[in-house]
Amino acid sequence: MNLQQLQRNLQQAKNPFKAKILQSFFKTGTGQYGEGDIFLGIVVPEQRKLAKKYPHLTLEEIQTLLKNNIHEYRFIALLILINQYKKADNKTKQTIFNFYLNNTKNINNWDLVDLSAPNIIGNYLLNKDHKILYALANSPRLWEKRISIIATFEFIRNNQFEDILKISKILLNDQHDLIHKAVGWMLRELGKRNQSLLEQFLQEHYKTMPRTMLRYAIEKLPEEKREYYLQK
Repeated sequence: MNLQQLQRNLQQAKNPFKAKILQSFFKTGTGQYGEGDIFLGIVVPEQRKLAKKYPHLTLEEIQTLLKNNIHEYRFIALLILINQYKKADNKTKQTIFNFYLNNTKNINNWDLVDLSAPNIIGNYLLNKDHKILYALANSPRLWEKRISIIATFEFIRNNQFEDILKISKILLNDQHDLIHKAVGWMLRELGKRNQSLLEQFLQEHYKTMPRTMLRYAIEKLPEEKREYYLQK
């Protein structure tokens, strides 16, 4: 099975009604974060099934999908890339990691980042130098900043907490709501594994954190603690 067949499959599966809903949900209007994104209206479970039928697409073919302004083309490209990464040897994992970094401009919506950043960037960097994450965190690009913080999800799952705290501080005063949500989400995940570290961070920053970030971060804390942090 080849790229052209996959594209035909995707077109055959499109759902105009769901596509209209997704166009609104993912903020694709003029000036919004997803401006220009086009949806076919294909649900994620269906895309996952399709991705498994095309395990051997080349990086060149995946690149073609990632460059397309149809959202599902990019989403399924990342699904296939993740599947390939999981089965790859160390050399191929490095190739996929570098390919991903060269395509951050095409990984340009929050679901694309959240799907792929922990599974490729976070996993690859687990036992390596993490300095690339700090370059991404200081990027002027929204999606690169989100990649930097969401990639730490893999670290958190492996009880490595230093980077989530450092990158959260870098992004603490970011102006975009999608960064507030991402940082808050990762802090919440940190708290599930190490509540004392989360509370140390909160004690230092809760009075100045964006409200959305704070609410996400404290969501799993006991009620009395949530009330305490919200009374800033």
